[in-house]
Amino acid sequence: MENKEIENYKKAGKIAAETVAFARGFVKKNMLLIEIAEKIEGKISELGGECAFPVNLSLNEIAAHYTPGLNDKTIAQGILKIDLGVVIAGFIADTAFSLDLTDNEEFKEIIELNEKALDKALSVIKPGIKVNEIGKQIFSLVKGSKYSVIRNLSGHSLGEDEIHAGLTISNYENSNENKLNNIAIAIEPFLTTGNGEVYESSLSEIFMLQKPGSVRDREARKIIEFISENYKTRPFCKRWLERKFTKVGFILSQLTKQGILHNFPVLIEKSKKPVSQAEHTVIIHDVAEVTTK
Repeated sequence: MENKEIENYKKAGKIAAETVAFARGFVKKNMLLIEIAEKIEGKISELGGECAFPVNLSLNEIAAHYTPGLNDKTIAQGILKIDLGVVIAGFIADTAFSLDLTDNEEFKEIIELNEKALDKALSVIKPGIKVNEIGKQIFSLVKGSKYSVIRNLSGHSLGEDEIHAGLTISNYENSNENKLNNIAIAIEPFLTTGNGEVYESSLSEIFMLQKPGSVRDREARKIIEFISENYKTRPFCKRWLERKFTKVGFILSQLTKQGILHNFPVLIEKSKKPVSQAEHTVIIHDVAEVTTK
């Protein structure tokens, strides 16, 4: 891992950490999710970063991939997962935390356990650590409690302009003995009182360029060019485009049908039980460094 790469990962992580502190300071029960999203994404820009993906604001049994549309009237309540990413020159910081927005601290315990499980995993990371040791640490802390690790959500490696760069970091005991060196990873355990699985629900407002393709429609070509230039292979959302283009909903639908774009489904806990999330990014080179703390 070259010095410039390390420097950019760290810069992205610092902005992500400052944005998390900012979000913790203003997010309140009954705020519109669109207001929260725009403030968080605006803060990332203000601090000199770019959004690595649209901020995910997932409520209660929704685990991931929910970002509000421009006219979304959904309000913050229950347990809210805030998952945000920052990119500097292609290098990404990915971090997430959960907020208990109830009046009786209903979700305090699950959030604290989730953060402890993440911290336990982070405490053992060093150059050459085996992938399965991370999941072992998380699972050992959660095992025996009334909570379950969501088994079909995992951490992942990060690449240049890639949120999921190919390596899966499972949050439970597994047989992956690959050793981690010269790599950036995101560790993100999800906990629930449910059965520990998510399913793909309706399609979200989040898209990603999947493969190049030629289209006849002039406006669609402009949108593809804009996506390629500004987001490359990183996720983006409909509302980002709606400020610049017309017919966005129709065009995104058509490009998805043609396989040019991928539309991420909203992920929901199978038994409809609430979900918590905690996440940090780690770069492993001569040492292991958590960039988002």
